[in-house]
Amino acid sequence: MIIRKAKPSDVSSLFALEQKLFCVENFPLSRASFTYHVRNNLLYVAEVEGDTAGYILVLIKRANAKLYSIGVGSSYRAMGIAKKLLETMYAELALLGFKRLFLEVRVDNDIAISLYKKMGFSIVKNLKAFYLDGCDAYLMKLDIQ
Repeated sequence: MIIRKAKPSDVSSLFALEQKLFCVENFPLSRASFTYHVRNNLLYVAEVEGDTAGYILVLIKRANAKLYSIGVGSSYRAMGIAKKLLETMYAELALLGFKRLFLEVRVDNDIAISLYKKMGFSIVKNLKAFYLDGCDAYLMKLDIQ
């Protein structure tokens, strides 16, 4: 597995993965969004044998960093890819001087919530009807060491 910063040439494969992972209720990223974020935020790709296995996107044009999206293809789950992406991002954010990382996650996404808690995130509050299908979200926070 290789974790690296995304390049403009990754946009098509990132968009294809996004379409497989997220339905409209979960605010999937567009091709244009990926193009923008490659240039303006922290977007990392996980590659397995040349395939785009996953990615992580953190918005940094703000006082506190925000984990906007993380996704791992279904055939690459349970390989530690999400954990490795998060660890890579923490190191990068610490180098950039960020003290906190925030995210929103569906309250029914038990696997993601469990991972985030293991990685040190805590729940700050419940965001009512955050998603388009009416599902609540947890706002979670991590203090970066």
